Amino acid sequence: MSSDGLFSDASERAGAPPDFPCTEIRERERRRPSKKGFDVRSFGTGTHVKLPGPSPDKPNIYEFKTPYDAMYQDLLQRDKDLYTQNGILHMLDRNRRIKPCPERFQECPERFDLILTCEERVYDQVVEAFCRADLSGREQESFQPVHVINVDVQDNHEDATLGAFLICELCQCIQLTEDLDNEIDELVQDFEEKSGKLILHTLCEQNQRTWEKPIQNTGRTC
Repeated sequence: MSSDGLFSDASERAGAPPDFPCTEIRERERRRPSKKGFDVRSFGTGTHVKLPGPSPDKPNIYEFKTPYDAMYQDLLQRDKDLYTQNGILHMLDRNRRIKPCPERFQECPERFDLILTCEERVYDQVVEAFCRADLSGREQESFQPVHVINVDVQDNHEDATLGAFLICELCQCIQLTEDLDNEIDELVQDFEEKSGKLILHTLCEQNQRTWEKPIQNTGRTC
């Protein structure tokens, strides 16, 4: 169940203090990384939040920062049976207990050590966000690398649940590395062979106030 590139919100910290913050992009029926002790934030990358509607060509479209509770009440009034059956009301009910509303990734000024996406389209949007940055006012000392990794996960409940365990395992492997920048290529290759999934990896630069352009793009690691 997806909105437009939105990952199910899990912005609170759960479990033991994490070694790095982890950002995941896309709406999913799971919050496994947060439950495993990672500091997780979640965002959308599209221009609007899109939820399945009565037919594929009639999605429900909301502005970012529309409260989850408002979405829930709106769909409840439109067709309670439909949105209960397809799980949208359950998803929104869970999300509104986590944080007030969805957030757009391109508008967030915070810095992250790792960004995970679950669809190549969303991965491209994240990398493009760095490429579109205005570099004229950035301060040299504020540069900070961020690893962007994509693991394709089919957008349904069963695959999303399995994908959650897979992504969590990847995060745990990354957490155990002593030198992530030097070990990431080998780690991604090993994980790709083990999981049977094609993994995309890009290293970008960011600072606290502006987006930065990619400094390395390894593309399809294999």
